[in-house]
Amino acid sequence: MDYLLQLPHQLAPQLKSLRKAAGMSQARLAHLLGISQARVAVIERDPLAVSVGQLAEILRLLDVQLVLRANDVPGSGREAWELPPGWQRRKPQGRW
Repeated sequence: MDYLLQLPHQLAPQLKSLRKAAGMSQARLAHLLGISQARVAVIERDPLAVSVGQLAEILRLLDVQLVLRANDVPGSGREAWELPPGWQRRKPQGRW
């Protein structure tokens, strides 16, 4: 199934759902990533807390593909898309 994400915060509920659909606990995912279960919980609440590379590794372990697709529909609202306030000051926390 495909999920359209237009804003970064929309990824949070999807990560948890994808992990559960894969039949994986937070503890198991944490073990595979070499991090704590608490860190996985933080990532699921705030996916902006990880780098793109780290997110790609999580998605790989969940057997999920990340697809980028150009929006070719004029007037689709793409021009109105805005990042949340303060996004440029946010940095991934920790090494993982």
